[in-house]
Amino acid sequence: MRGAGRCFRCLKREAIGQSLRLTDRINREGLSASLNYACIAQVYSISKGHLGGLGLDRFETDYLIIGAGASGLSFADTLLDETDAHITLVDRRDKAGGHWNDAYPFVRLHQPSSYYGVASRDLGRGAIDTSGLNKGFEELASGLEVAAYFHAVMQDRLLQSGRVRFLPMSEHLGDGEVRHLLSGKATQIDVRHRLVNAGLLENGIPLTHERRFRVADDVVCIPPNALPHMARLHDQFTVLGAGKTAMDSVLWLLESGADASQIRWVVPRDPWMINRVFSQPSGAFYHESFGGTMRQMEAVMDATSVDDLADRMEAANLWMRLDPSVRPVIMHGPTVSMAELGRLREVRDIVRLGHVESIEPGAMNLVGGTCPARPKTLYIDCTARALGHTDTWPVFQEDQIVLQMIRLYQPTFSAALIAKIETSFDTIKEKNALAAPVPMTDTVQTWVVSQLVNATNQFAWSQHPDIKNWITHCRLDGFGRASREVDRTDPTIKKIYDRIKEVSFPAFANMQKLATA
Repeated sequence: MRGAGRCFRCLKREAIGQSLRLTDRINREGLSASLNYACIAQVYSISKGHLGGLGLDRFETDYLIIGAGASGLSFADTLLDETDAHITLVDRRDKAGGHWNDAYPFVRLHQPSSYYGVASRDLGRGAIDTSGLNKGFEELASGLEVAAYFHAVMQDRLLQSGRVRFLPMSEHLGDGEVRHLLSGKATQIDVRHRLVNAGLLENGIPLTHERRFRVADDVVCIPPNALPHMARLHDQFTVLGAGKTAMDSVLWLLESGADASQIRWVVPRDPWMINRVFSQPSGAFYHESFGGTMRQMEAVMDATSVDDLADRMEAANLWMRLDPSVRPVIMHGPTVSMAELGRLREVRDIVRLGHVESIEPGAMNLVGGTCPARPKTLYIDCTARALGHTDTWPVFQEDQIVLQMIRLYQPTFSAALIAKIETSFDTIKEKNALAAPVPMTDTVQTWVVSQLVNATNQFAWSQHPDIKNWITHCRLDGFGRASREVDRTDPTIKKIYDRIKEVSFPAFANMQKLATA
């Protein structure tokens, strides 16, 4: 064990050495069988004494999953259904659910609850919101609801199976060695089949991320977690960041009664936003969801450049921007309703001078200049990026499985499908052919690249009936349900379906050109 004397491997070598020396003595001195057993018992006692003294335990498992967040749980859930394997999950937090345990209190899902979480367990009631900024769309679970859901997945689903073990407040040191954070004791886990790295999809969150700008001692700068408690003590608010967390914070202030004139918003780079109507999963929204897919393919097919593509996506009402006069430059996939966008546009004091470098009592220093600070300002730090990785690695490797998105913006669906692929094919080559990792997007250009990988995966899945059938009936697939719930003989439905088939290959061909432009 690192940091607490000798590691398990050192002790193991020492115990083996003692065993060899005693065996040599037995052979050399011709000791009796009873003494032979006594010597072996002595070795066991010595080795057990060393290991027990350092709190080392040892057991075997088929799959060791590092990270019990959304993706790790989704992988484990599908693996449980598809195999009789024993599964162990390790996480540094005290509960399952990953970053949802530290989420700010007013966070909600971007996407409908009905296709988030794990494949075996529904999240929410599938209800349509009848009030608020999400009115008319499927419900979005709150952070507390999502955290409780994942706690129940662990307690009532995984652990109750008898084939899952959870080691909370623990970290994996490598080679199956796990250190328990509170006691410092260690456990050696012998992995019979595969280690699963679920840490790559760990979200950066405001409460725990490392701030990249300096804040003077007498300036109040908080994560959004503290906003409900601190807001009443201040007259002015400055929201830092242009992602979904910043949007949520601005909306919380407005919906809680703050006047738009009290809010300043630092937007380093303007974002493209996805219209939430495009992501509704039921048959009632078929014309919006599958119709949106059709319009997206048409936009991709006809685009002459990346900028032209973005303009066409906006004209099709699929993408939106904060200010009609400012061209967005980033695309991280935030999903908002038209009602939310309308409220966001009420804020007129928007600072576009790049990222913050430091905040002083009377000034905010940014890459592009200095902005005077208003007195009694509460700064809300929303600069953590959620899915921050843009690099990718092979999902299936000789020594591990590295969970990544294989469908864009859908980490839990991706993790579940990776588990299905793991159990359905024999070779790493076969598995990776169905699981090309989709990088997180940053710009429209990278969105095109990610969509290209997305489309390649989708086609590969369609060539395997078992995988195709699993996706069709998986609750985490956001569009399978809509397809099942409509009458395919309806002329308006058939028109959309036929048009998608017609434009798919021309769109894919042009996507390849745009990706390399």
